Amino acid sequence: MSKMTLVTEGDKHIVVTRHFDAPPEGLYRAHTEPELIRKWMLGPEGWTMPVCISEAHPGGKIRYEWSNGKGAGFHLTGEYLELEPYSRIVHVERMHLPEPTPDNHVETRFDPDGAGTLMTMRMTLPDAETRAHMLATGMEHGMEASYVRLEGLL
Repeated sequence: MSKMTLVTEGDKHIVVTRHFDAPPEGLYRAHTEPELIRKWMLGPEGWTMPVCISEAHPGGKIRYEWSNGKGAGFHLTGEYLELEPYSRIVHVERMHLPEPTPDNHVETRFDPDGAGTLMTMRMTLPDAETRAHMLATGMEHGMEASYVRLEGLL
């Protein structure tokens, strides 16, 4: 049974929530430190992240490149807008498939919840069509696989 929930709001939003048995500090670090990101943010089994740039400060660049080891791959670019250590990250990202998608504005919160943390990620897409396309890529399966990996890392 999945611990992750993914719901849509209005025409442009995707909200993902998941509880982790780890403190907010660990989750925040896992979302900002390249050496940790490369260990868990891989999507389905068999994928790797040969390039991981995460300059965790306002205006800092983000670049993740994934490969399946069989010649297929894609990448994401973005920028950090706001960071509140251990509680909140706001960034913009674009998937390159190979052309860049419209900007996805993402706010991720790490709220203490009992002995763990409730992570809430709210994505704001430019329109309903972009959101539908994103959901059709199978992102939910890839996210859950990554979060299972992250939980094992924490």
